[in-house]
Amino acid sequence: MRFGLYYQAEVDPKWTWYFVAILRSFEYMVFDRTLDKTTGTFEFFVPEGMEGSFLNILSHFEKEGIVSGVRQLPNRLAN
Repeated sequence: MRFGLYYQAEVDPKWTWYFVAILRSFEYMVFDRTLDKTTGTFEFFVPEGMEGSFLNILSHFEKEGIVSGVRQLPNRLAN
């Protein structure tokens, strides 16, 4: 897949710093970006081979109440 996988999710604003620090501690797993600061919406560009690891981490954050609404969408850069 040329552009990788694309996900979006909402992150509790008071935990953004922690969430981003944890994600970035895993090299080459994901590129994250704030899509909408007012809603806490993030977008994630994930290499195909890292999807399982990425989803495991997001699942943990969902259980902790830090992340919600995880959804895979068509990659907006592929158009």
